[in-house]
Amino acid sequence: THMLANMRDHLTAIDTILKALNEGRFDAAAEVAEQRLGMSSLDDHGAAHMAPLMPEGMRAAGGQMHRAASRLALRAQEEDAAAAYAALGDVTTACVNCHATYRIR
Repeated sequence: THMLANMRDHLTAIDTILKALNEGRFDAAAEVAEQRLGMSSLDDHGAAHMAPLMPEGMRAAGGQMHRAASRLALRAQEEDAAAAYAALGDVTTACVNCHATYRIR
């Protein structure tokens, strides 16, 4: 339940980031990317509690997503929309790859 709630929040964060980027609110997009998806979000999401319950490949995929989100935050801070959207693509690619491989039952 905890993991599913985290993933639903990740999806909501991506939606919020897309809207902020579309409106040119780069600071807001960067803040959401880092605080809700990036490396800074790990404590808030209880990553230390969740990681031991995940297979190694799932932990690796999650790490890729969190690092990609931190890179997205940096691109958004630079106010480079094309680079920010490309970085967001890296985030969603990590999500898609993980969800194609793993399921919570």
